[in-house]
Amino acid sequence: MLSNKKGLTYADAGVDIDAGNKAVELMKDSVKATYRPEVLGDLGGFGGLFSLMDSKIKKPILVSGTDGVGTKLRLAIMMNKHDTVGQDCVAMSINDVLVQGAEPLFFLDYIAVGKLDPVQVATIVKGVAHACEESGCALLGGETAEMAGFYAKDDYDLAGFGVGIVDRDKVITGETIQAGDVLIGLPSTGVHSNGFSLVRKIVLERQNMKLDQYVDELGMTIGECLLTPTRLYPRPCLPIIRNFNVKGMVHITGGGFYENIPRVLPKGIGVEIDVTSWPQLPIFGLLQKWGGVAREEMYRTFNMGIGMIMIVSPEEADAVLENLSSRGEKAYVIGRAVQSDVRVTLKGGAFDD
Repeated sequence: MLSNKKGLTYADAGVDIDAGNKAVELMKDSVKATYRPEVLGDLGGFGGLFSLMDSKIKKPILVSGTDGVGTKLRLAIMMNKHDTVGQDCVAMSINDVLVQGAEPLFFLDYIAVGKLDPVQVATIVKGVAHACEESGCALLGGETAEMAGFYAKDDYDLAGFGVGIVDRDKVITGETIQAGDVLIGLPSTGVHSNGFSLVRKIVLERQNMKLDQYVDELGMTIGECLLTPTRLYPRPCLPIIRNFNVKGMVHITGGGFYENIPRVLPKGIGVEIDVTSWPQLPIFGLLQKWGGVAREEMYRTFNMGIGMIMIVSPEEADAVLENLSSRGEKAYVIGRAVQSDVRVTLKGGAFDD
């Protein structure tokens, strides 16, 4: 028996191939702007090609990292603002690669959507490309997946994968850190991309705030503040890595100070940090007050205004600070390594109560 029903297409199932092709066209120029000389081929192939043949590194080691933006995306979707989360995606992987002493080489992104909007996807990718360009790495490729019936119409997820290169003899491991070494902290731009499940609970549920609500202490709306993208650290840190003996580096992400710093410390070495040694960003004080969050929980969850830590010998600390200052970079001596089985001790201000 013949059916009179029209034959189904992929578009009928919620996947628009033409929209995907349009998105690629819209993002091509921003992607090409990130290309390094080592990039081979063009956008649209099945895989990204990158040559290491001209590397001057004697013992090249590739360092990889992957991450996503997390539930910060919910705020971007609620605000219909998609031009900043691309930097969050790049920063979360590239900053992790950097702490091993690696120069970022290339990055790939993955965007999964409920319904593909070419302009929206191109806006996201332009943010990714801008961050790659700022970090000196190529946006080598990526994937956009339209997953109707899996994601809601306006929802999407964004993740990525970054690769860097370092000489095997110059990999930063933290194993030479010893008592007396100095912790130099570089400021964050805000909450970055961690702790947003708690942030959303505080702001949207406990405070019942609208994201377009202006907050005097912040000088902007709460939504604008929270969507401030994660800072990229390759530009300030790579000259230090190349010219000084950086013993350890820490990217302060989920887990804050208590969970991230011990990852680079040798056995029997702890750190003492003076929390009054850098200016606190207003957003953290507000979140703590609004949520009634304990001090220790704040430093276990958020970066609290310090997004990257470099650990150097006391003999090199002043020169490192001078180098950073000469390039317009703010940095603070936030603590020292000590002989201790207690991995992280916070001092100063309320911690001395």
